[in-house]
Amino acid sequence: MRIGIFFGGPSREREISFAGGKTAFEYLDKSLFEPVPVFVDSFGRFILLEKPLMYASEIREFYPSRSIQQTGFKTYIESHPELANESVPSEIGVEISPEQFKQHFDFVFLAMHGPDCEDGAIQGLLEWYKIPYSGPGLMGSAVGIDKILQNEMITLVNGQQKKSWTLRYDQWIPNEYPILFQVLKKHLGLPLVIKAPHQGSSIGVAIVKDDSLEEFISAVNQCFFQVELDGATWTALGGSEKQAWAQKVANLDEGIGFPLVLNGEMIYHPAKLIDVLDSYFSTANEPAVLSSANGEDQVLIEEFVSGQEFSCGCIQLDNGKPLALPPSEVIKMVQVFDFNAKYKPGASRKRIPVDTTLELNQEIQKVIATVFEQLGIDVCVRIDGFLTPEGTIVLHDPNTIPGMSPTSFIFKQMAEIGLNVTHALTYLVRQSIRERIRSGKNIWQLRTLLDGLDAKIRAENAKSKPSKFIVFASTDEDYIAARSKYGRMNAEGEVKPIPVLHASDGKYYVLTNPLMFKEYVADVEALLHTERHPLLTETAQRAAETTAFYAGKVNYQVSVYNDLESLAV
Repeated sequence: MRIGIFFGGPSREREISFAGGKTAFEYLDKSLFEPVPVFVDSFGRFILLEKPLMYASEIREFYPSRSIQQTGFKTYIESHPELANESVPSEIGVEISPEQFKQHFDFVFLAMHGPDCEDGAIQGLLEWYKIPYSGPGLMGSAVGIDKILQNEMITLVNGQQKKSWTLRYDQWIPNEYPILFQVLKKHLGLPLVIKAPHQGSSIGVAIVKDDSLEEFISAVNQCFFQVELDGATWTALGGSEKQAWAQKVANLDEGIGFPLVLNGEMIYHPAKLIDVLDSYFSTANEPAVLSSANGEDQVLIEEFVSGQEFSCGCIQLDNGKPLALPPSEVIKMVQVFDFNAKYKPGASRKRIPVDTTLELNQEIQKVIATVFEQLGIDVCVRIDGFLTPEGTIVLHDPNTIPGMSPTSFIFKQMAEIGLNVTHALTYLVRQSIRERIRSGKNIWQLRTLLDGLDAKIRAENAKSKPSKFIVFASTDEDYIAARSKYGRMNAEGEVKPIPVLHASDGKYYVLTNPLMFKEYVADVEALLHTERHPLLTETAQRAAETTAFYAGKVNYQVSVYNDLESLAV
């Protein structure tokens, strides 16, 4: 089956999307699927990407082309609107139209995030052209993109109480900032959590911890994706400092991105921004308000919830019923868990399940499964939440296309039911076809596609594959390298990889699949002699039939050997 892997798109999360696209490209089962990378640019063009470019470190490394980038700035294609009607350079790939999709792929794996990518827009386009796609359908996607609507619907489902306030852009009036701050402090207290309602990956999230009007104004502006800049600050900068400031604006992980608007003028490029600001402050005494052309019209302001933070994935069994995976506790090592902290090594630790009672972990799963069903989500979701000291579960932010690096939450949690990344990707493809059939559109073609895939999965599982040991030492570097090799060998489908840790006690441990998805090798060693948590055991048992279909018989017991010779025997 030809799998079009869609990544990129116009959203601020495009680099996270690129990481997910790489995962699908590298770890899809090559005995079942042919990956076809499709880069979606900010103009909405679909580009059959040259495959070597999938190994670039970021999108800006190859697009726009290097000749365009030679301006002293690193920019995305939207900084060059004149290229919207130009042909895509042949060294990057070939542009195709939706009418041509069926010529190139049978199914679309969506690795895109944010507005236009995760809200039903691309899903609706694919349904119109009768192309099955991964993840939830139109309803689940529409709900999953809107944090304001999510809050209201989750409250209807489980009755949770979480105070919040929605602030419209036309209510954000400078001379009313102080009174608004006083009202919010009175009704919601401090800290305040401020969110851009249509963003993910912790983009557009700010926490106002202190009783500081300046901090509050900065946080709200951040979530509206606008910057207030005063003349004294700008004129005090030197030439290189202005260039660095303009580059920061262009970076999607820390800036508001281009194009942006100043007094009705659209500005596309950092160099132009510097010229415009120099001109503006040569005559104006008022601060410059720079707004993203793709900003938000509302921001969500919530009370701060104290407690253990968790993230819990939910998938479907073959009959469509939800299966909540073991929840992962997020232990933050930084004060503000923004985009950079979220994807920075060492900024957080994760443990499965949450460090609480078995009953409360089970209750988290129960609530997650209920919300999954009642919000009209299917195939897969990741829902975040808090467990308060009083034992109350507070949910927020359903994510219908979870981040998909090889060690993302969803893959860690699916590993606990016996599925490696390759199995998990196969599950996502197959279950998505199953759910597209349930939508009542194009069902006979989709049933034929599903039957063919099922036959192929069974045939591959029936094959006898030679085992190959991956032996690695007890260092984080060796562990990461072994995990990568383990993933690639699973995807190639020629052998059965068996990871073996040469531990610090000198013994050799044959590891289970879940142990290949921990943060550090020290985490693995700590679990070698620990009894498996009962929540993990019972969740794996509920998933046993599903796991067996994709992965065959799964062993959750670590084996220990004194030397390599006895291991080989």
